[in-house]
Amino acid sequence: MPFFLLASAVLPLVAEGAEPLRQVGWQVVAFGCALPVAALAALLFPLVRPLEVAAVRSLCGVPAERLAEGPALSWAARRRTALWFVAHLLAGGIVSGMTLSAPPAAVVLLLLPFADPLRHTALGWPAFHGVLGPLAGLALLALVAGTSWGAGALLARCAPVLLGPTPADRLAAAERRAADLASRNRLARELHDAVGHALSAVTLQAGAARRVLDADPEFARRALAAIEETTRAAVAELDTVLGLLREEDGSDPTAPAPTLDGLAALLDRTRAAGVPVEATVEGRCTGLPPVVSREAYRIVQEGLSNALRHAGPVPVRLSVRVTDADVTIRVENAVPGAGRAAPDARAGGGRGLRGIAERTRLLGGGATAAAEDGVWRLTARLPLKGATT
Repeated sequence: MPFFLLASAVLPLVAEGAEPLRQVGWQVVAFGCALPVAALAALLFPLVRPLEVAAVRSLCGVPAERLAEGPALSWAARRRTALWFVAHLLAGGIVSGMTLSAPPAAVVLLLLPFADPLRHTALGWPAFHGVLGPLAGLALLALVAGTSWGAGALLARCAPVLLGPTPADRLAAAERRAADLASRNRLARELHDAVGHALSAVTLQAGAARRVLDADPEFARRALAAIEETTRAAVAELDTVLGLLREEDGSDPTAPAPTLDGLAALLDRTRAAGVPVEATVEGRCTGLPPVVSREAYRIVQEGLSNALRHAGPVPVRLSVRVTDADVTIRVENAVPGAGRAAPDARAGGGRGLRGIAERTRLLGGGATAAAEDGVWRLTARLPLKGATT
């Protein structure tokens, strides 16, 4: 309607004698001139597409998954939206014109046999005799209904083609899903590594304190102190994980993520849980790219957690080797006896190993984990080239 009114106002200015508001012929011309203006509006305004999508979902019953979401950002999407907009307005104009003019005419035809003044030739009606008038009126109403139904069916068929997602829309949606999945996986890894390690250590410490509570109260007090320290550190790391959520919201995290600078404290907490750890560090752990240092810390933490969780208080050998090219981490511990399940066969396990593999893969490195000659060996390599954040 706005485009038709605009064309009706401009047409008399450019065409002498044009009267779109009074003459049917000029109304058709004005309607034809309004369609290109509507197409131009759809090309220039991306928000036309979501408005039309909402109309299609409400009026045509097209499933939402077959239609695009959001504004038409690419020119290909805008051209398709413009074509749909023109088709929508054209069908709407035809149906509107028929709806306004045909029902009154159908009523007159239905009343022709019963109202003599309506049969006056001055009205310009054809000479319908008998039941021909009412039949013509019913046919005219059926034509309006059929045209409305046909236009709606045609628009419903064309909507997924013209308002459906373009290849660019599908690619953008896939990228959003991939980013969301990566964010969820990142949070899951951080939560698993931070909280899982603390719970494993606390479980061993609490079990040891319970067993010697009466026989060795001093050891029990040390174990309780270690539990306190471990849980305090776990709360700090949990705040770091929550900081990742704040990063997703655009806010600054409240606590920095742990790095290899905190390796000594991690080893002390692990030893306090009753696990003898023999650590060897080659090279300087300070000055590494932050992302490499963070991921290396998490890998060491998960390796120690695996030893605590699956092997118990057995000796663990840790090796961290830093060179100019990469950081190599190796964690070794004795495989449990025949009566216990190996780490890679533990029911419901494997999440930590998958997390380590994901961490190394994201940085272009690699990780392996397997039992060999009675020793469970985890090896991870993180390249330093290109890692800056």
